[in-house]
Amino acid sequence: MATQTLRLPHTNVSRLDRHALGRRLVWAGWVALVLAAITSVSVGPTGLTLSSLPQAISAALSGSDSAADAYARLVLLEVRLPRMILGAFVGASLGVAGAMMQGLFRNPLADPGLIGVSSGAALAAVATIALGSSFAGPWVRTLGAWALPVAAFLGGFATTMMLMLIARRHGTTAIATLLLAGIALAAIAGALTGLLAYVTDDRELRDLTLWSMGSLAGASWQKVLGIVPFALLLLLAIPRFIRALNGLLLGEAEAFYLGIEVERAKLWIVTLTAAAVGAAVAVAGTIGFVGIVVPHLVRLIAGPDHRIVLPGSALLGAVLVVVADVVARMIVAPAELPIGIIMAIVGAPVFLHLVIKRGGVMSAP
Repeated sequence: MATQTLRLPHTNVSRLDRHALGRRLVWAGWVALVLAAITSVSVGPTGLTLSSLPQAISAALSGSDSAADAYARLVLLEVRLPRMILGAFVGASLGVAGAMMQGLFRNPLADPGLIGVSSGAALAAVATIALGSSFAGPWVRTLGAWALPVAAFLGGFATTMMLMLIARRHGTTAIATLLLAGIALAAIAGALTGLLAYVTDDRELRDLTLWSMGSLAGASWQKVLGIVPFALLLLLAIPRFIRALNGLLLGEAEAFYLGIEVERAKLWIVTLTAAAVGAAVAVAGTIGFVGIVVPHLVRLIAGPDHRIVLPGSALLGAVLVVVADVVARMIVAPAELPIGIIMAIVGAPVFLHLVIKRGGVMSAP
């Protein structure tokens, strides 16, 4: 069979220039992530600063027993480091999930929240929090620290399977039906979440309200372990879906004739997205706009080739969430803002710009 060359949509910049920009973007993303990580572990109200960071690292490696070294080691290893790692994995998961959803729908306005995955995950997590002392008590006691991420994953996965059943007809998945059904399921999940919040007591309501705004406060190694398996599953799958997503840019029929198993790719993309987003929602609450803003910025710089879009979205998503968390800790120190507020301030104008630029039309690029 003759080899067919996959041609991506036309851009005003040559493919060579865009590819070079993409490589530079990925390297810049790694540098930015290192700088953001150093800043994250150096900022906070506990006294550990950039100048004292080397001493804290030395104390952590040597196991010094002095009071000052023990305090620095505690702050670094039990507070700052898990928070930074958690933010990086949450951002990378949301960035890649958004890029995959946009590639699947061929629309830069799509993200996991749009098709109800985030809402389904949030509903299951809220149910676990609100009913943890009653109906969900055995579940929480059995799974312990894993109860919330597992519940959120199951909520996102159940929503995904419902969407696939609704949208699948005669062996194919209708993308338009998937999108509209996702919006409806998101509304239903939002209503049920509100109902659960209504029947909770004041303490639980405050916890739910703060959690729904999104935050990395209370980060721990248990929470890191709650997201790492799901995030790594999504990130390690990136090479397997680059060709499929590039093919889908041309349309499903064209992708099929290029030898891509379109239906299988759709199922895996949506399933992996549900897993990663569900885990991210469980450990950090609802953080919006990362899945829209990050892939859009990568495409603006490097074009639509998913060889760059997917790893670039992972890196820039991690950087954006880690930096937003630093800002959330600094802007009203010693208190901190929910990170979801910071992301809404940054992401909402970008989303509005996209809507205005496209005339509000949800169509393929």
